[in-house]
Amino acid sequence: MLLATDLDGTFLGGSPEDRQALYQLIASHPGIDLVFVTGRGLESVLPLLADPTIPQPDYIICDVGCTVVDGRTLQPLHEVQGQIDDKWPGEYRIQEAVGHIDGLIRQDVPQDRRCSYFCEPDVVTDELYNIAARLNCDLLYSAGWYLDFLPRDVNKGATLTALIEHLDIDREDIMVAGDTLNDLSMYEHDFIGVCVGESEPGLIAATEGRARVYHAEAPGAGGIIEAFSYFGFLGEEGICAEARDDITPGTSDLVIVYHRLPYEEYVEDGLMKRRPHKSPNGIIPTLASFFKDGKKGAWVAWSVQDDTLKKFETHTEVDAGKYPNLIAARVPLSKQEVDIFYKKFSKEAFWPTLHTFWERASFDDDHWQVFCDVNRKFAEQTAKEASEGATVWLHDYNLWMVPAYLRDMRPDLNIAFFHHTYFPSADVFNVLPWRKEIIGSLLQCDYIGFHIPRQSENFIDVAKGVMPFEVTEKSGCAPRFLTYGCAVGLDEMTTEIKVNDRVIRLGAHPVGLDLKRVDNALTKPAVQQHMNALREELHGVKLVLSVERLDYTKGIPAKLDAFERLLEEHPELHGKVTLVTVCVPAAKEMTVYNDLQTEIEQAVGRINGRYAQVGWTPVQFFFRAVPFDELVAYYAMADVMWITPLRDGLNLVAKEYVATQGKTGGRGVLVLSEFAGAAAEVKGAVLCNPHDPAEMAETCYFALSMHPDDAAARIGEAFDVVSYYDIGYWGQAFLREVAASAEANGRNIPNQLSVVA
Repeated sequence: MLLATDLDGTFLGGSPEDRQALYQLIASHPGIDLVFVTGRGLESVLPLLADPTIPQPDYIICDVGCTVVDGRTLQPLHEVQGQIDDKWPGEYRIQEAVGHIDGLIRQDVPQDRRCSYFCEPDVVTDELYNIAARLNCDLLYSAGWYLDFLPRDVNKGATLTALIEHLDIDREDIMVAGDTLNDLSMYEHDFIGVCVGESEPGLIAATEGRARVYHAEAPGAGGIIEAFSYFGFLGEEGICAEARDDITPGTSDLVIVYHRLPYEEYVEDGLMKRRPHKSPNGIIPTLASFFKDGKKGAWVAWSVQDDTLKKFETHTEVDAGKYPNLIAARVPLSKQEVDIFYKKFSKEAFWPTLHTFWERASFDDDHWQVFCDVNRKFAEQTAKEASEGATVWLHDYNLWMVPAYLRDMRPDLNIAFFHHTYFPSADVFNVLPWRKEIIGSLLQCDYIGFHIPRQSENFIDVAKGVMPFEVTEKSGCAPRFLTYGCAVGLDEMTTEIKVNDRVIRLGAHPVGLDLKRVDNALTKPAVQQHMNALREELHGVKLVLSVERLDYTKGIPAKLDAFERLLEEHPELHGKVTLVTVCVPAAKEMTVYNDLQTEIEQAVGRINGRYAQVGWTPVQFFFRAVPFDELVAYYAMADVMWITPLRDGLNLVAKEYVATQGKTGGRGVLVLSEFAGAAAEVKGAVLCNPHDPAEMAETCYFALSMHPDDAAARIGEAFDVVSYYDIGYWGQAFLREVAASAEANGRNIPNQLSVVA
């Protein structure tokens, strides 16, 4: 069959439950062709195509019948569209003809081949009808307010009829649906039809007595489902059929969905075994801590499916002692899927774009399909783990499409998303070929968190170009964040929007530090011995420390150039300052960084070759992963911590340095790029522009020359921030906001979780 339906008040109307039921019904029956027939302009229909919960139409008739396009390609159906174009006199001729009539207000909505106005009924006089006739136009007035000039004999019904004839579809296989007089023409062409509940009285009166028109009780989508049953379309079994097999809710009130398992896997004697992470970051133990005291939960992550192993275990325990009721739900992925989804596509398409290096990005549609397939697998596993009304906490851009699939599978869930990487402005993000699908998916969440307000507001700007929404709440950023003090500062951020009838809340949550991890390292004798050794080794020499991964976003070559400039401009520093650069290599499969590594090594060789003296090496370069305990020793001894990424979502290394200095009574200085997210939060740092070589050198010199009392005051101010807003604060604050978002959408957080939050 073919369903030709109006949008506002009809296909998009009714209760959320009825809309969900109708959309799933259409999705589950490939034999249903769907045609949107709307008064909206095509541009106003496009946002609906980005909403993953709404079925994709096969054809779109918009502008009250004046525009007809293929729903997949959005290209005009020339056989039908050409006949309409021949009749249209042009909007400027109409505007000129009615310019003298008072009470006509031009609608400021996108439209083609029609002129639309607002006006009271008394404005619609014979004069207007005469003007329309002279211009070979029809005049359509509806709902006591909307006036349309249309090409002669062009309306929803006429264009739909032309489309049906072009497609050669039997009229008995067609049902039309509407709710206002604007839709009347569809019923006048003798199609089977339904006036959904709460339709405009004028439409009800005009269709009264038509045997082929059913007047439904339920409004919107519910009325369309009623009509399916009344006219016998699909049959009762077809109508009752689920869009997919039922997914039985699980038992987990909180489901963490993360790319890393909460333990390490290794193969021994043909068996997959588990062990704690050798050097876990603060996020993994923090997320696991929400399952203490026997709270039930699931942690969904991928695991490479090794065909040499006897059996793949979907569910494993995490730590029976600490978290007896926390299970790991492993999503089986092939090595090829992991390589494409994570190591290649995510890092070569999304990573450079997110960090504003879009010219480095490569886009492959086949890889995008793999990315979507993997995200669907994550969603399916998550849907099986979550209890009724559970909270699902998704992490980072690798899982962008999970909300779209998950909302369709489990509309009862509270879906929260935290974006760990930088989120760029609209002019950069919009380069992505799949931006509409990505934003449409994220807008299925109840709560979306970012590190800092600037990143959240960038998301809002991107979303504005994809889908209309109402901003329902804003809040000031100070005093929690810097406003005008750095490149990523912001004075006000959007904290709540409304998309259709759904509330989506947004917030800024910089990831905090696991301070106990620093404490534990500082108490170890080996760390104390290393600190003492560094004191002796660096006697009379100031240490500038740089720690980062091998990545073009970190600005390592620019930093080395700035250090070379510093030595050139300040010869008095020769022999008295050393830059220790720790550069953690990328995975072997990521060959995109090979040229960068060569560039860095050449710069280090050039500087040392130019300035090195007996007993003094200007740059000490470590191209390896350094254990955290060893880093803490360097943090404690560093006079200057030089962190200058060209773009960074946050930067936890800066916080690790501040925490170490604060706990040891140090007087080190943090020099931080103002393009790192931490710059908007960590007060007391010396900020610099990493794109300005002169400023880079100047700020480093300023830090080296700073009076110890000033340095102590700055590090104390920074330590206050880092110690208060720790990793525990981050997790608790995020879940509190998730609970508030659930309440705003009329959902309840399970009691077990509300205690945690």
